[in-house]
Amino acid sequence: MHSSSQSHILPLLLIILGSSFSFSFGYNPKNPPVLDHHHHHQKTYNGHNLLRAYPKILRTSRRELITASASAKVVYNVNDFGAKANGGDDTEAFRKAWTKACYNSKGRSVDLVVPKNRNYHLKPITFSGPCNSNVTFKIYGTIKASSLQSDYKKDPRYWIMFENLQNFRVEGGGTGIIDGNGRKWWDNSCKVNESLPCTTAPNAATFYECNNLVVANLRFLNAQKMHLAFQNCVHVKALSLIITAPGNSPNTDGIHVTETQDIIINSCRIRTGDDCISIVSGSQNVQARDITCGPGHGISIGSLGAGNSEAQVSDVVVSGAKLIGTTNGLRIKTWQGGSGYAKNIVFKNVLMNNVTNPIIIDQHYCDQEEPCQDQASAVKIRGVVYENVKGTSASTVAVKFDCSESFGCQEVLVQDVNIVPLNDEGIAEASCQNVRLRHMGIVSPKCSSK
Repeated sequence: MHSSSQSHILPLLLIILGSSFSFSFGYNPKNPPVLDHHHHHQKTYNGHNLLRAYPKILRTSRRELITASASAKVVYNVNDFGAKANGGDDTEAFRKAWTKACYNSKGRSVDLVVPKNRNYHLKPITFSGPCNSNVTFKIYGTIKASSLQSDYKKDPRYWIMFENLQNFRVEGGGTGIIDGNGRKWWDNSCKVNESLPCTTAPNAATFYECNNLVVANLRFLNAQKMHLAFQNCVHVKALSLIITAPGNSPNTDGIHVTETQDIIINSCRIRTGDDCISIVSGSQNVQARDITCGPGHGISIGSLGAGNSEAQVSDVVVSGAKLIGTTNGLRIKTWQGGSGYAKNIVFKNVLMNNVTNPIIIDQHYCDQEEPCQDQASAVKIRGVVYENVKGTSASTVAVKFDCSESFGCQEVLVQDVNIVPLNDEGIAEASCQNVRLRHMGIVSPKCSSK
């Protein structure tokens, strides 16, 4: 009887072991294992209980198998959805790939891959959520914008839009490029050709209403307008980005932050024709660290208060920046007639080389053809710190506080600031109007409140 029992058990054990190894090494998420929901009770063969004899094999529960199946990462490649990267339009293939990755992979982590060494052409496209799983968009190749302005008639403000996404990542792996192909847009800008009417150009990449977002190791090139915009987002990391456009390309801000809270911008190199980083109304808890900027218009808070609007910006820290050949350095700019506030702003550990207007607060900002009318109302500026800022100025006035007569700039601290003329030519000056400030440490040039 004993040898007979073993002869029954051994084949069954081999079948179970085979099934176990098949699942472990040959599992295909597209063909998950079929679980028998009707025969899960213990079975006894000739007096031997297999559960007692072989507990490690037979106690792999259905729940554990289902969990393993649900947690498996799914990878989709845009080529598998018809993307050709042959100079034709790949927009529809990208749309199909996104639909599959975002909506049809419930409970799994998903990678959507744009292969490297390929160049894909896209018309305006929106990648919408919420998705059924956490998606990572791996852009290893180049995505290039259509240059036909007629393709943007439906909404000329955007080229690539990511909206309503949670726990979303865009990674470039150091090789990925988003190319706005912006030359035609620049040539048709009224800032380049004053005889042309002023029209809207699309931002290259916009993230709208995203939560827990990471954009990392990616290059942005020649945007039609702004390269990268975060709007109405929360908990954002923009890491190790390279953003490049000619210094004379109009309105090509590097990173634009609006109505966004809790954002970290770290280790980015930005060369553009406008602000390297612009932070506007509704933004709070913004940290920009290890930023290299230039050419461009510097790092700006604003503009704020245009069209008599209300603005709020607070808790901004810019640390470890290097500015080279920019037309402005650390700038806060507000229009007359606005309201609201810009407060708790810190610029520290900044190096400058050949920078015009290295430190500037301008509460009389006016970016329009007609002269701006004097208005009493203004966005209030309070609690601004410049700490350990050093370098060379391309302009005679290195520090300029041009503040509102009605409200002035309050609680401004200048600490350990030393800005000298470029090539030691002349003397750097400071100009201060309607500002309450104090100095700490060695400060040059220095001015007193008027």
